[in-house]
Amino acid sequence: MKKFVWFLTLFLAIALVMSACGAPVTEPPVVTEAPAAQAPTEAPVVVTEAPVAEPFRVAVIMPSAINDLAFSQSMYDALLRIQEEMGGPGAFEFVYSDGMFNVDDAAAAIRDYATEGFDLVIAHGSQYGSSLQEIAPDFPGTSFAWGTTAETFGVPNIFAYEAASQEGGYVNGVLAATLSTSKVIGVVGPIEVGDAKLYVDGFKAGVAATNPEVKVNVNYIGSFSDVALASEAATTHIAAGADALTGTAQMVVGAIGKAEEANALWFGTQSNQTSLAPAIVVSSQVYHWEVALNEIIGLIQNGTLGGQSFKADLANGGEVIEFNTDYALPDDAKALAESTIQGIIDGTITITLP
Repeated sequence: MKKFVWFLTLFLAIALVMSACGAPVTEPPVVTEAPAAQAPTEAPVVVTEAPVAEPFRVAVIMPSAINDLAFSQSMYDALLRIQEEMGGPGAFEFVYSDGMFNVDDAAAAIRDYATEGFDLVIAHGSQYGSSLQEIAPDFPGTSFAWGTTAETFGVPNIFAYEAASQEGGYVNGVLAATLSTSKVIGVVGPIEVGDAKLYVDGFKAGVAATNPEVKVNVNYIGSFSDVALASEAATTHIAAGADALTGTAQMVVGAIGKAEEANALWFGTQSNQTSLAPAIVVSSQVYHWEVALNEIIGLIQNGTLGGQSFKADLANGGEVIEFNTDYALPDDAKALAESTIQGIIDGTITITLP
């Protein structure tokens, strides 16, 4: 009996082993998904702003007020025109010190502006020459300009500019000789130098070329700024029979006032003086200093800091004759003036100065 149980147990064990060695158990397949495609990695976008260009910076020192309707205003107006042409204060920036008739004060201002690193420092007045000659060598990286003159002193960072004011003076003289009925004309001059003397001499030449019988009385008062003296000089001219007057420099506002009182004609220079007396101002020679300054700025931007001089004249537009539209200028007189302007430009008219 025991053997039987043992055999039975052995038999069952063998059967279990055999069933374990039968057909293999198939496991469900493992499905592996391909990894999702990834977007290509792009390089980060770096936004680089173009460097903002610094404005061209100018400082100017002027002997009188910027609204003097004469020498200083001619420079101030020119700088405004340049600023507009260049695209505004972001491209062209300027500051000024006006009323700097005291040379020592002006010299201090010139040095201060140079220290502040302006690209161009303009000393707008012939009285500033010696100061500029002393200061400019101390700032070799700064450009300086001054006028009216052609003198650069041989200093490599000084520019100079001047006006051929005898040309506009000549045109105004032609008109004055044509319109004067008393045949007496008065001239109120400041100091007998620079563009002031050129203007007066040119005016006299224009009168003489038009009518040698017209008398021109000239009075230099010895000052660019003394309005009272200019008024007195104009009064003296009118008392002597002058029915037409002219003058140059900022002190002429006094002379224009006296001319207006006497209903005498006025011929202006440097700036348009019509607003002072619209009924009597016939014409004005207007300085457009931007013609010279644009050339100077271009040179500085290209690395030339000085050593050259420039001239404003009728041919290059640095001087313009502006007629007062409120004054009833006869057609033949205006035509004569315009032909005179063209003759000076094309060289058919030669201005002979004393």
